Amino acid sequence: MYNPPRTRNLFNPASKEAFRLSRSKLDLFLNCPRCFYLDRRLGVDQVPGYPFSLNSAVDALLKKEFDLYRERGEAHPEMSKAGIEAVPYQDARLEEWRDALRGGITFLHPESKFLVTGGIDDVWVNKQGELIIVDYKATSKKEEVNLDADWQIGYKRQMEIYQWLFRQNGFRVSKTGYFVYCNGDTSKDSFDKKLEFEIKIIPYTGKDDWIGAALVAARKCLEGNKLPQASPDCDFCKYRQAAKEAEDSSVNSPQMLELFPDL
Repeated sequence: MYNPPRTRNLFNPASKEAFRLSRSKLDLFLNCPRCFYLDRRLGVDQVPGYPFSLNSAVDALLKKEFDLYRERGEAHPEMSKAGIEAVPYQDARLEEWRDALRGGITFLHPESKFLVTGGIDDVWVNKQGELIIVDYKATSKKEEVNLDADWQIGYKRQMEIYQWLFRQNGFRVSKTGYFVYCNGDTSKDSFDKKLEFEIKIIPYTGKDDWIGAALVAARKCLEGNKLPQASPDCDFCKYRQAAKEAEDSSVNSPQMLELFPDL
């Protein structure tokens, strides 16, 4: 259900308190400053997408499975298969770091005064004592999974922000993170009440030197008193503009006046 506008968690330029900004909202700013301003300053969110319940189920089961090997202090077989010399990291704060809504891993960025937050899927640790940030992904397609699509820049930024957050909290973090990518197999002859997945662990070398400047730019955006320009690639803004133009042009058209003579 969509009920705009929101009246809570809005940015107030006059406030001296730190403003909580999630990893996904920083990504929203990078995708479209106008949508970001409408959301965080004016309380008008983008229309939410449908929940990916199957993806959430895969995510939950992967966490349970990796947690079993975490308790044993052993590498998951898929990690060994991929030649990754690491084990799931044991820390009492893991569930807090995973809880994006009520906790997550956080850092107060002094230049922007944003309390930046993120909810991770998993953390491993290598033999050098470096933490490895891990993100789970699920899909179902015939071709082999990869990170080559333009829209997957969001995945890469997600990894980099998580790596940055852990570094800001004093951890030694490997530049290489991993995506545990689960691809549903549709080649089977029948369903038989189960869906099987091929798992591919994809390494990604993150680079987080852009994050500080992006946060400062996001702060400047929210402090402005007018809507910023829309991103030329933003489908939400394209739809809003097309709808507005259609409404403006049709409200006094002969067809509309015939249908609604009281206009």
